[in-house]
Amino acid sequence: MPSLFMVVNEDRFFLSHRKEIAVRAQKEGYDVLIVCKDTGQRQDVEALGLRMLEMPINPTGSNIREELKTFWFLYRLYKKRKPDLVHHVGLKNILWGGLAARLAKVHGVVNAVSGLGVLFSGEKPGLRTRVVMSLMKYSNHRDNISVIFQNYEDMDLFVRHHIVSRKHSAYIKGSGVDLAEFAYTPEPEGEEVRVIFTARMVKEKGIEVLIEAAEMLRSEMEGRVKFWLCGGLSNNPKAIKREELERLCDGKYIEWLGHRKDVRDLLAQSHIMAFPSYYREGLPLSLIEATAIGRPIITTRWYGCKDTVDDGVNGFLIPVKDSRTLANKLRVLINDRQLRLVMGIKGREKAEREFSIENVVRKHLAIYNHLCENR
Repeated sequence: MPSLFMVVNEDRFFLSHRKEIAVRAQKEGYDVLIVCKDTGQRQDVEALGLRMLEMPINPTGSNIREELKTFWFLYRLYKKRKPDLVHHVGLKNILWGGLAARLAKVHGVVNAVSGLGVLFSGEKPGLRTRVVMSLMKYSNHRDNISVIFQNYEDMDLFVRHHIVSRKHSAYIKGSGVDLAEFAYTPEPEGEEVRVIFTARMVKEKGIEVLIEAAEMLRSEMEGRVKFWLCGGLSNNPKAIKREELERLCDGKYIEWLGHRKDVRDLLAQSHIMAFPSYYREGLPLSLIEATAIGRPIITTRWYGCKDTVDDGVNGFLIPVKDSRTLANKLRVLINDRQLRLVMGIKGREKAEREFSIENVVRKHLAIYNHLCENR
């Protein structure tokens, strides 16, 4: 039985983005271990029949002692247990896990780039980014590796900077959505229109842009429209603080819901998804969930985001940091129920074509099997 270690930042991210892959791998004969930070959801991981090992990691930190502690933990783990295959999800795990795997001579490595975040947000890479790129270049240039990207722009950047070779690159469009769980749901009846945003409370996700657009519409929409900001606080250096959120949200017209586990139900109760992100996204899970439920989307012509919307078909694409255009597109959808319904149906059709979790799982298992067979 080949052993598979899946390394992610936190248990809650694993549960929302990777659990179906791990569960299917175990059913297919892999001995699966989830390696991550325990945020209190270990029992939910173990309820899936999976084992979990807590890893020391600060997902958004940059303290060198903490970083080296994460690397040393993974190196000793790989050296001692000798897994057949390791799957690193996210840049920090790719960085330290990839280096540990190469030094410990792990047989097969999967590195999943789920967005580039703030590290690659500048026009030119800074010193820290260049150091990270050099380390990843060393660990990714090896045999029996597959680096998975969720959009072609990220893949091209890594190939262009020689961090990974084209032959070791794979493209899988997002984390996938369970089309049965997130079944098409007609929008709710009633006069009130609810606009939802779901993500961590990080500025680059476009929260302030959305609030600016909502304020532009307040005089004509207050009383018949509600804006829901759904997502928890973050330790990201560009996160919005609680005090600022509470100042910007009045709790009525604009309401911050905090971290929620009932996102599917909230989507079903909403009418429009607004996601004006300028973060280096992979492919936002919140957007593919919205397509599956059948909600029109307004998002940016930005990495990952634009891959979820056919402009004018299942939503609208707008420039980044453009609150006025966002307000105008919101006005169009708020005032046209029939257009919302048509776009929602088109979104569901796109989800069925492109975002099925079954397709994502199948592609991952094919990569696992190829790396384990290629001895």
